[in-house]
Amino acid sequence: MLKTRIILVLVSAIIVVLIFMLPKSVVENENQLAASNTGHTGHAADLPANHKPTSPQLISAISELRKAYATSSDRKNAIFADSLQTLYAQAGKFDSAAWFGEQAATFFNNTLSFLKAGNSFYEAYTYAMDDQKRNDLAAKAQHWLGKAINGNPKNYEARIKVAMTYLSTGGPMQGIRQLREILKEDPKNELALYNMGMLSIQSGQNAKAIDWLNQLIEVNPRHVQGQLLLGVAYLNGGHKNEARAQFEKVKKMDNDPAVQSAADSYLKELK
Repeated sequence: MLKTRIILVLVSAIIVVLIFMLPKSVVENENQLAASNTGHTGHAADLPANHKPTSPQLISAISELRKAYATSSDRKNAIFADSLQTLYAQAGKFDSAAWFGEQAATFFNNTLSFLKAGNSFYEAYTYAMDDQKRNDLAAKAQHWLGKAINGNPKNYEARIKVAMTYLSTGGPMQGIRQLREILKEDPKNELALYNMGMLSIQSGQNAKAIDWLNQLIEVNPRHVQGQLLLGVAYLNGGHKNEARAQFEKVKKMDNDPAVQSAADSYLKELK
């Protein structure tokens, strides 16, 4: 149960809820996309407030673009693919977004298109449940983000994403080395510091996690997820007083119901 909660604090709690509600598979046609809106057996009011079914307008736009994509060629085809990538991402169909992003990047062959394709594959990788699929998507993310990084080595966000993909493809130490390299170049990189703290917790190195997360909070005291994760590191390390103070601090920092619920859950465990 504790490990599950740790995973949930790796990204915004609101996004986590949205991710689990949205369909993720590749869309073969607009009818399948429309059908994904009717799979819920309750009423619309039963859905979380932050999740809305794919709008008819979005489904219609995807349908029209797919028709245009199927009947065009060359540059227009790539432009349609780029637009479809954006729309499928809005619909939460990350596999489809990645597929069309790859088509666009193959044609445009520039750093921006490489980055868009790589980001889409990374999104799809992040939410894939099947191990083989995760590995395949991670390899695609590494490929396209790698090409983007070649064009802009200072794109630390892309480099961090590549580093994180190695955690599920048999090269966790390579990922950690890459994060350390980034922090040598940019010691105040919040995403790198956060991920180092998270990885330290996952490997049971809670003292190191506390150090990394304290560095993060020195850079950005308002980093709510970092503050919450620091509480987890204290809790796992047996520092109950520090953990309790940290979770109380988080509750004062953010009134978001998901954040409040997560902090309350840990505080209940400390009683």
